[in-house]
Amino acid sequence: MQLYSYFRSSAAYRVRIALNLKGLDYQIKPVHLLADGGQQHHAAYRKLNPAELVPTLVDGDATLTQSLAIIEYLDETYPATPLLPADALGRAHVRALAQAIACDTHPVNNLRVLRYLSRELDVEQEQRDQWYRHWVNLGLQAVEHMLVDSAKTGRFCHGDQPGLADAVLVPQVFNARRLQCDLSSVPNITRIDAACQELEAFWQAAPDNQPDAPAT
Repeated sequence: MQLYSYFRSSAAYRVRIALNLKGLDYQIKPVHLLADGGQQHHAAYRKLNPAELVPTLVDGDATLTQSLAIIEYLDETYPATPLLPADALGRAHVRALAQAIACDTHPVNNLRVLRYLSRELDVEQEQRDQWYRHWVNLGLQAVEHMLVDSAKTGRFCHGDQPGLADAVLVPQVFNARRLQCDLSSVPNITRIDAACQELEAFWQAAPDNQPDAPAT
């Protein structure tokens, strides 16, 4: 498998975690979102992913886009080490946790949205950062309440094994910390993130450990 990825893309980060949790072999194909005018806009990549976003996963003859769709494809095609619960109610809860971040929180803070704020609307950097923190705080507060309200919350988002929700949560926490969001009001989220960081699958997927990460 080949994963077209950018080291700091939270959507690509999710898929890297999922691949690692399942122990699947894959090759990173870097797509730099800033260099060369944004390599995601180049014709060769646009042919793979018309949305001009990462990630894209190529598995044999199949080309897949959208991180949650990719992760569910992996779970159905490679069922060892499942990332979703066995019961329908559990799957719905895990999907709701994941979508609260991937659908409600992340899109309004995506790189192309932030660049539009700066370039087209002349929003100052401090205002842009306030925008980012507002939506991240709102989204993480919702997830925190969902975790508190669920009897299924364990060491991880759902029980004591990491899964889809954790793969989506950890990249968002990484980005929140990078933008200096206050996480003091989401103790369950920070606890789960810390538990995930103890696992090789998560730290191998971390931005600083990717082949396209800048040398320090």
